[in-house]
Amino acid sequence: MKKKKYQNIVANHFREHSSIYLFIVVLFLMGVIFGAVVVNSLTLTQKEDLYDYLSQFFGQVSDGKIASSKDLFIQSFSHNSKFIGLMWLLGISIIGLPVILILLFIKGMVVGFTVGFLVNQMGWNGFLLSFVSILPQNIIVIPIFIISATLSVAFSFKMIRQQFINKRGEPILPLFGRYMFLLVVAFLFLAAAAGVEAYISPMLMKSIVNMVQSFIIPFGM
Repeated sequence: MKKKKYQNIVANHFREHSSIYLFIVVLFLMGVIFGAVVVNSLTLTQKEDLYDYLSQFFGQVSDGKIASSKDLFIQSFSHNSKFIGLMWLLGISIIGLPVILILLFIKGMVVGFTVGFLVNQMGWNGFLLSFVSILPQNIIVIPIFIISATLSVAFSFKMIRQQFINKRGEPILPLFGRYMFLLVVAFLFLAAAAGVEAYISPMLMKSIVNMVQSFIIPFGM
């Protein structure tokens, strides 16, 4: 019974916010596409500089000279939690609504640019590297970003209605409590994603880099 109850709550939530979810997902995908397109607009010099940096990084990965797993965990969790925390605060501020959408677009653009550059320069090897270095943690991170952005936008809309349209709506305190709960749950999932990025992705990436290292040739050759 409890399981069915929770399933109904989740289903009602997605039904209630389906239009916002659709908009957020489309916006994120637009960011991914834009990031991939930007790769083609880089000059030859910019591509050479990025490729040289990438080759050095692959060399460090192959030699095991990357940061410790603990440092990677802290860095990943800190970066993503600040991003989610900023979204959360912007949802409360009401006027931060456009910034939430911009942040989500930028996140998509970063993912699209990273994958696009690797594939553009290294072909299938680049796709394989992006698959093991970017996909594992982002399976968790991207849904959390999309859900957090959706709920931040929804909360902002409810605040606007409370303040300016329907001042006799649902009391603000229960809404804020649920919104705070969202932040706590998001942090738990981000900690799991940071664990994947710190302890699993480096091992996968090292094995792939060692496998394809013979294909990493000087830029333009």
